[in-house]
Amino acid sequence: MNDTALHSAPPATSHASAAAAAAGAAPVPCPTVDTLDHILPEEPLLMMGAGPVPIPDAVAKANTVVINHLGDTMARVIHQVKAMARYVFQTHSNWVLGVAGPGSAAMEMAVSNLAWPGTRVLSIVNGFFSARMAEMARRVGAEVTTLDVADRSIASLDDIAQAIERTRPAIVTIVHGETSNTVCNRQIREIVQLAKAAGALVVVDAVCTLSTMPLEMDAWGIDVVITGGQKGLSSIPGVSLIAFSNAAWERVRTRTAPNTHWCLDATLAENFWHNAGYHYTAPVSGVLALHEALRLVCTETLEKRFARHLRCSLALQSGVSALGLSLYTPQACRLNSVVGIELPAKLTAREVCNHISQQYQVEIAGSFGLPIVRIGQMGEQCREHHLFRTVHALGRTMCDLGAAVDLPAGVAALEESLSSSARRA
Repeated sequence: MNDTALHSAPPATSHASAAAAAAGAAPVPCPTVDTLDHILPEEPLLMMGAGPVPIPDAVAKANTVVINHLGDTMARVIHQVKAMARYVFQTHSNWVLGVAGPGSAAMEMAVSNLAWPGTRVLSIVNGFFSARMAEMARRVGAEVTTLDVADRSIASLDDIAQAIERTRPAIVTIVHGETSNTVCNRQIREIVQLAKAAGALVVVDAVCTLSTMPLEMDAWGIDVVITGGQKGLSSIPGVSLIAFSNAAWERVRTRTAPNTHWCLDATLAENFWHNAGYHYTAPVSGVLALHEALRLVCTETLEKRFARHLRCSLALQSGVSALGLSLYTPQACRLNSVVGIELPAKLTAREVCNHISQQYQVEIAGSFGLPIVRIGQMGEQCREHHLFRTVHALGRTMCDLGAAVDLPAGVAALEESLSSSARRA
């Protein structure tokens, strides 16, 4: 090639640059970004908020593996995931499915498959997430009535019975553990009995309670239970579980109009979760992680897991109270899976959460406009060594920010509660 030819050749341009030039727009430059090593803190944060939670090594290892989402190995994994999930849900139902998405996606699968335009839905609303189920039902065209409950309380059975009699719903929705304000609806079994007597199906959000406290789908008569992977099960975010009763599945199967949500259509999901067929490309690594999380629950057993969660949560509550801080929710309806703590005067949740994270490498959570911070007690969070680190970090944070707390008393109360429960065991 001669020099004339070399210098007269037009400069090379990318297709993107050429297209941008033709459209009269400047090309988008390739960004310069930091590696995760420069973004993440040098010392890993202890995740003690309302989720996600720390994950066991076996779960983390499984999440690094990729396999064929339609192969024989995956079919065997799915078979075991469903068997273990039935144990955790305490159901004999065949209709257990996974969901590629957060617990809210499982929630939307439940709502969008059971409700459609004209369906009467009664939503018992006592927090942010129970209100979300009502909103999902509205968006599919259901006729939604809410039974609004005062903050830091649960609905009375009389009020629920009257609401059911008044609205005659086809579907009743309720959250077992409302993580937003740390209220536990402890009367799920009685609420289900009221709904079933009126011919309604009941959907229960158990995102933060499944495997952390008793919930028996079949014995209590619940029609749909949903959960996320990243809380009590101590798996990764983004892969969730849902279980339908036979009655709920019959409603799904016999509906005349197709679900407007293609990805969340339970009859299409059945092809993958029960027939080893194609729906969409499954999150295989996340399913493998979920398998290991469920296996660890089964190895521990639900009975021992419930006892561990109760022991650690009560110890945390004792430690927080001894610091001189107030627990947000009354004991009668207090959720053990997530503990809400009232903020001292003039402190904000953002200040407290930022300080404890940056200074003590412990992550806790604020809430949705409430004057509280929340500490999780789900799965891998409720280990004794995590409790001591968290109570100490919370006490030091309050001292640093000018709040009057008794840190030695808080740690001592935590130790006494754990020691007393060990002696009783």
